Amino acid sequence: MTRTRRIAAIAALVLALPLPMAGAAMASSSPSATVSAAVAHASTPAAFHGELPRPTGQYAAGEEVLHLTDEGRTDPWVPSAGPRQLAVSMFYPARQDTGEPAPYMSLGEAQGFVATRVPPGTGVQPQDLADTRTYAYTDAKAAGGKFPLVVLSPGFENPRATLTGLATELAGHGYVVALVGHTYEDSGETLADGSTPGCTLCASGAPDSLPDSRAKDVSFVLDRLTGHHPAWRLAHLIDRDRIGMAGHSIGGASALTAMAEDRRILAGVNMDGTFWPPIPTDTLKGRAFLLLGKESNHAAGGGDTSWGQTWAGWEGYKPWLAVAGTNHASFTDVPVLAAEAGLPLPPGTTTSPERGMQLTREYVGAFFDRTLKGIHQPLLDGPSAANPEVLFQHA
Repeated sequence: MTRTRRIAAIAALVLALPLPMAGAAMASSSPSATVSAAVAHASTPAAFHGELPRPTGQYAAGEEVLHLTDEGRTDPWVPSAGPRQLAVSMFYPARQDTGEPAPYMSLGEAQGFVATRVPPGTGVQPQDLADTRTYAYTDAKAAGGKFPLVVLSPGFENPRATLTGLATELAGHGYVVALVGHTYEDSGETLADGSTPGCTLCASGAPDSLPDSRAKDVSFVLDRLTGHHPAWRLAHLIDRDRIGMAGHSIGGASALTAMAEDRRILAGVNMDGTFWPPIPTDTLKGRAFLLLGKESNHAAGGGDTSWGQTWAGWEGYKPWLAVAGTNHASFTDVPVLAAEAGLPLPPGTTTSPERGMQLTREYVGAFFDRTLKGIHQPLLDGPSAANPEVLFQHA
């Protein structure tokens, strides 16, 4: 298996969690035998009513969608499309009981996700997916003050919306969050003209240049949010001196690349992503990074050797946590939505979808509280009796 195909297989994520991760094979219109058998034996599915877990912070989560165009950079995947265009969901601390419920996705994004990421027979319809309750609110009144900024980057083939549960939690605890959709790299991101282009890269798999491209996306977004003439009307909420980044799968691996290329990013989080190509960690001396992944592959000495190599070369604060009973999707919204669609957990998964999201929110939030706000978090000091699934690692 080539590196590109291997990365695609690791990164691929489908709503039907019991199925094997299929990588580029997910671009095929033919469901696997496992899907066919499951659908054949399923009763008529009930209507899908999605709802993410309620955030726990003191603030409500406001949400706005920005459409940004990098006039200085031709799109790396579809040059004929012209300058690179990005959709970015901005979440921010807001006043309680203001605004209207925000959609989970645009209808176009939901249509693309259902068509390419959801197997037939689940009963999930695009409008129902778009209407998933997120506990984020459009036109919500912003809270007063300045807040750290966290950029979020999703996994390959998955739209930005699949990290909404983490984004709303961070906003509720006093962070501005920029959730970036990386155009042509997933099931669809709706652009400024209303079009929702699909995944140009999915058939061939993620190229080796993907982390560097994502790093460029992130630096451009930071420029537009923190420059002299910011693109966002609420940019005054952002504390430009406290910026972090987190991502899932290739989005998590790209956080390291982005930090190496942009010194504005002080702290990063990789949720279950393989690092590639190797990054010289001496360029990151003094900055902090959290490794958070499933125990089956990301414990010390596990199958993904890139974690141990990266951890050993890092000079800085570097907690490494392996979570027992989880799978690749457990750090995203996907398992919660899959359970609500009536799909069982994949074999070997013992941590419930809600518990997976809870742990992700707690540990990512604690890490940024410590590194961007300077608040000591005992949760990160060592194993906790309250969270026995979370195993502290040392190479």
